[in-house]
Order: sequence, then C-alpha cells, then structure tokens
Amino acid sequence: MKKNPWVVAITLVGVFMVLMFIGICAAMYTAFGEKTAVVSSNSVLILDVKGIIIDSRQFIKTLHKYREDEDVKAIVIRLDSPGGVVGPSQEIYDEILRTREMGKHVVASLGSVAASGAYYIAVACEKIVTNPGTITGSIGVIMEFANLSRLYDWAKIERYVVKSGSFKDIGNEYRSMTPPERAVIQDMIDNVHNQFRQAVVKGRKMKVEEVNKFADGRIFSGEQAVKVGMADSLGGLHEAVELAGKLAGIKGKPEMVFPPPKRPKFIDMFFGQDDEDEMYGKVLRKSLGLDLIGQPLYLMPGAR
Repeated sequence: MKKNPWVVAITLVGVFMVLMFIGICAAMYTAFGEKTAVVSSNSVLILDVKGIIIDSRQFIKTLHKYREDEDVKAIVIRLDSPGGVVGPSQEIYDEILRTREMGKHVVASLGSVAASGAYYIAVACEKIVTNPGTITGSIGVIMEFANLSRLYDWAKIERYVVKSGSFKDIGNEYRSMTPPERAVIQDMIDNVHNQFRQAVVKGRKMKVEEVNKFADGRIFSGEQAVKVGMADSLGGLHEAVELAGKLAGIKGKPEMVFPPPKRPKFIDMFFGQDDEDEMYGKVLRKSLGLDLIGQPLYLMPGAR
C-alpha cells in the first residue's frame, strides 16, 4: 500500500520537532542545572539569609549539602533580614546548632539589618560579628489584628460564623476581641517570647536577668549590641570570614565559597511560573493580616 507523501512529511516534521524540543531541554538543563560550588581545601562557606524569613527549606537544603564536605572548615551565616515567621527562624536555628555539633565552626555576620528572627538565627552561631551601624535586636514577638466592626456597620455588612469552640474565631476582624481571647493570645506570645529569650541566654552564655534588660523588643546599633553582649566584635563579612578561619585552624587566608544560585525550573523559563518556595511565600504574604485562622507569629519589628 502506497503511503501518502503528505502524511510521511508531517510525521517526519513532527518527529524532528520532538527531537529538537528534547535537545533544547537537555541543553538548558545542562546550562541551568543545579550546580555545586567548587570547594578547595581550607574553605569557608558563605550562606545568606536575606529578606523576610518565611520558609527555611532552601537554606537547610544548602546547609546539608555542604556541611559534610571535609574541605569546608567553617561556615559564615550572612544575615540581611528584619526577621520573619517564628517556625522557619527556629528551624534554621536548630540546623545551625546541629551543624556545630558535627564539628563545624559557624560564625554570624550581620549586614544592614539582622533583627528579631534574624537575630534568633544569629545566636545559634559560635560568634557574632556586626557592623557598627547594623540594626539588630528586637527580641520580641508580635501578632497583629484589626477591628473593622465600625467599617462593617458603615457598609451595612453583617458577618456570621459557625464554630466548634469559643476560641476558634479568635481575633476575627468584624468584632472586638474579648478579654479571655486577649489573654489566650498574650499567653501564647509570652511563651514564644520566653523561647526566644532562652535561645539568647544559651547562645550568648548570659544570665536570664542580663538578657531581660534588652529583650523587650528594642533595637540596637551594632556598636551598642557589642557593648551589651549581644554580639562579639565589630566588622563586616571579611572580618567574619577571618574569624571563622581562625576558629577552624586555617593557616593563611581562607578561601570563600559561595553556593551557586538556585536553578530555575524548566517550566519557569518558558512560562514564568514561580517556583515552589516563591509561590509558598506569596500565598503566605497574601494571608498576613487577612486570614485570621492560622495567622503566623512574627519575629520581626512592626510585624509588617
């Protein structure tokens, strides 16, 4: 049976297009695929914590990837963050402690701002180096609510809720908060604040009474932080790397290692989709102050 030449031609074009697409995918994966930094002996790894701390997964993944490398003698955590949500800050704190238990020296380098949740992370480090003008401190916890009942009255909007317990809609924006509800929220915030203070007591090797003097939410310059014992010395990233090298026993100038940036997913390159972490962050940011159920506690000056 004689084949239709048009069918053959279309089939060949289709096969060619599929093969070309596969080739492009392979080439782009090679170009943008996840890379590992070249680590030489006596290296100091620089890990960044930037922006609002919403998710800890990428940081922990990168930390796990490099901390077992014998050539990485020490790690510097570079903090440029006003803080963020409690849980992820605590997860990063815990992973730094585990890294130190493995024998790695970890030093914190405070950049432009390293306050609240970022300072929580810093106290997990063996030493803290701060610029004189760094904004730090803000040891406290905050959770904000809004009472829009007058606005609802003005707009002639009535809202109703069906709930399983008296505190299930605690902090809802269409009514005032009751004294028992406020007491529940305050008790929770005090509990998390105490967790923060205990982390500072442990990390800075200070007495509770000493920490209580500055653990009231106030902020400090880096110079002030050193004076009250919140940080060890003044300096920038260079000084933090040198200190980490000395703690690790590195002779000479330490080799700084920066992990390569996270690779974009293939579908993101073509369709501009957000990756999983960014999408998670956007959804959470949208919920802040709007979705009262599951509203996060903040370790961050002014919450937002």
